[in-house]
Formats: sequence, structure tokens, C-alpha cells
Amino acid sequence: MPIEPLLIAELAVLGVATGFLAGLLGIGGGMLMVPFITIIMGHRGVTADLAVKMAIATSMATIIFTSISSVRAHHKRGAVRWDLVKTLAPGIVIGSLVGSLGVFALIKGTALAIFFALFVGFSATQMFLDRKPKPTRQMPGTAGQLAAGGGIGFLSGLVGAGGGFISVPFMTWCNVSIHNAVATSAALGFPIAVANVIGYVASGQSVAGLPPASVGYIWLPALIVIAVCSFFTAPLGAKAAHSLPVGKLKRVFASILYVLAAYMLWKGLHG
Repeated sequence: MPIEPLLIAELAVLGVATGFLAGLLGIGGGMLMVPFITIIMGHRGVTADLAVKMAIATSMATIIFTSISSVRAHHKRGAVRWDLVKTLAPGIVIGSLVGSLGVFALIKGTALAIFFALFVGFSATQMFLDRKPKPTRQMPGTAGQLAAGGGIGFLSGLVGAGGGFISVPFMTWCNVSIHNAVATSAALGFPIAVANVIGYVASGQSVAGLPPASVGYIWLPALIVIAVCSFFTAPLGAKAAHSLPVGKLKRVFASILYVLAAYMLWKGLHG
């Protein structure tokens, strides 16, 4: 697969957009990257099954860089709940490794696309309904947060996202403010990404048909271009997140997820 100027331009635009969304919504940009990387790879001769898997893995790898950039911006505003990061992260690492090292390699890419669509659609619906949590509800204790982190890491590894589509609704359900939830989700993106990338590289070593410049399931051209571009736009998204009203932020989040869920459902059913 040649690295032509058009490919670089496509990946650069995607990187700019996903970096901004990583900062704005705390989703690591993965929900946008997976469908578009799947399209880009499919147009260049990669089979649908492999394209979906490589899109998921490459998307996750870029989150290592976008999370660093966006969390710095959120931290400067004092929005990151580091106490929650500390208790959720161990479970996230364990869940991520279980998903990316084992389950991910066994499931077909088209099945992953359908799972991606259904889960993201469910997350969007929860955000649109905007059900108010009970005033007395709080984050669970250490054991509960360890279990929640395990679920976040596992599911994130299957869909190639930074976990914000699970962790943001979960934290707001537990009466963490939306701005704190978005900022904390951005910080959690780093351990999610690192653990899953280790799994993707290891489980993809023996896969046949990988395009040139691949390391396991990770496609390096997309990783490099998207990471560089998104690193600079993530702080802009984080700045915007602190100036938008809560209701509008949730509607933006949900609307984007619906569109991308619809595409990936179509891809899974027709791939």
C-alpha cells in the first residue's frame, strides 16, 4: 500500500478532527477514527475483516498521544479527578489485556463492527435521555471501581476507543460533573491505550495479509500522521469543553456516536 500524498492528506484531516474531539468529549477520537480508517484501508485493497481490526488497533494506538495532549489541557483547569484515575486504572489495564490479547484475535472483524455499532448506539441513547442520577448516588468503592475499570478496558479494546463512551456516562451516573468526567476520561485513555496496544501487537504477529508498514494489527502510516496532527488540536477541544453548557456537550457527544454507529452497523452487515 503506497504512501501517496492523498493518503497523507486524508489521514491529516482525520487527525485534526479526532484530536479536537478527544479534548472536547474525552473519547480519545476512536469513535471517529475506526470508521474512517476502515474506509481508507478498504479503498486500498485491504479485506473488510482485516481493515476493521487494523482500524480498531491503529485508532487505539493514536490515543496514547492524544490522551497526553488533552489531559494536560484539562489538568491545567483542575478538572481531572486523579483520585478516580488511581482507582480505575488497575482494572482498566487488566481488562484491556484480556480483550486485546485474547478475545480480539478470535472474533471476526465484521462481528466486531456490529458490536461496535450496537454498543456505541446504546451509549448515545443513554446520553440523549440524560437521565438524572439520584442525588445520593456516589462512585463505588475500590472493589467496584476495579470491576468498572476492567469492563471499560475490555470493551474499549474491542472497539478501539479510549473508554469515554463508557466512562463518561458511568461517572456522570455516579454524580461526577460532566466536565470532570470528560477530563478524567481523557486521563484514563492513556493506560487503556498502552495496555491494548501491547495486546494488538502481540496477537497480530502471525496474521497473514497485513499491509506494508504494519506492526501486528497496527498500521504505522495512519498512527504517525494522525498522532502528529491530533496532538496539536486536542488542547483546543479541551478548551472548548470548558466553555460549552452541559446539555449541548452531551447532545454533541450523542449525535456523533449515532452517525458512526450507523456506518459501522452497515459495514458489519455488508462487509
